[in-house]
Amino acid sequence: MKPIYHILILSVLLLETACSNKKEPVQKEKLRPVKYAEVSYSGIGQVRSFNGTARSDKEINLSFRTSGILTTLNIAAGQKVHKGDLLAQIDNSEARLSLEQSLSALNSAKANLNTSTSTLERTKTLFEKGSASLSDYENAKSSFASAEANYESAKRTVEIQKKQVGYGIIYAPADGVIASKNVENNENVGAGSLIAVLNAGSFMEISLGLPENVINRVHKGMKITAKFPALQGKVFNGIVNEIAPSIESGTATYPVRIKLSGETSEIKSGMAANITFTFPKSDNQEVLIVPISAVGEDSKGKFVYLIEKENNAVGIIKKQHFTLGDLSPAGFEVKSGLKSGQIVATAGLQTLLDGQKVSLK
Repeated sequence: MKPIYHILILSVLLLETACSNKKEPVQKEKLRPVKYAEVSYSGIGQVRSFNGTARSDKEINLSFRTSGILTTLNIAAGQKVHKGDLLAQIDNSEARLSLEQSLSALNSAKANLNTSTSTLERTKTLFEKGSASLSDYENAKSSFASAEANYESAKRTVEIQKKQVGYGIIYAPADGVIASKNVENNENVGAGSLIAVLNAGSFMEISLGLPENVINRVHKGMKITAKFPALQGKVFNGIVNEIAPSIESGTATYPVRIKLSGETSEIKSGMAANITFTFPKSDNQEVLIVPISAVGEDSKGKFVYLIEKENNAVGIIKKQHFTLGDLSPAGFEVKSGLKSGQIVATAGLQTLLDGQKVSLK
């Protein structure tokens, strides 16, 4: 019995020894693939974009110069009008009555002037013949002068009253299209109240405001590009047409107007636009550029994830802060902290860690 027991113990010991000598399979490390780009020099100019609003180059605000009830309104948004068309009229019966009274006064003044003229001529003839006294002649001249002054005053009054009547009527000041209507018929409108807006321009333009650190780099005739989100990002070319010399109160920007070229029938007044200016480098020197997608930001400032190559297939992530410059078409300018030839990660920055190994394939 003992020999059999010893044989069993020996077999168990040999089995455990054999198992302990087996090597466990090694797990191959899986590396995350990463997109990357190289930091390099570029001589391309700087790009800045600003938002603006499309409008006609000539917009006319239509309004009355007196108040009253609106009795005629021949206006509709999008309506084409011609110069001289009657667009709107208010009830200005009081002004018309005053005009009639002034016309009547003018007729009376003219009759008095004619009578005074005849009297003066007759008295002068009699005076020269000795049949009238000097006093009569002087009185005739005085009456004529007074009648003439009254007549001139009556004529000026008629002109004023005609203008007062005209203040209650709006005629189209030019050919164009009604952009908007702000009132309805039979409303009581005040003097100066906006009735409608007339687009009477020959081309479309974009109005925008530029900050003080940019305005001196913009000049009249400078070429720009404009994109309109409402037109699926369609791009239009244009030039700087007007630059205000003083800042606009309330916005702290300088008003600028852009004249668009080419076919602009799709563009409507009020459409939002994104205007892109390309400023050339004044010294024409190349600058170090890092891709926009490679730049991140934390509490210490701007950073990139450098990739230090172990070999052609594997790299190690290193977080590197640097000083950012202006924006160019190729990316951000680098003032300090990076060198030409370094490679940086350009995607998934939120999931990368300092010291992490990545695949470059």
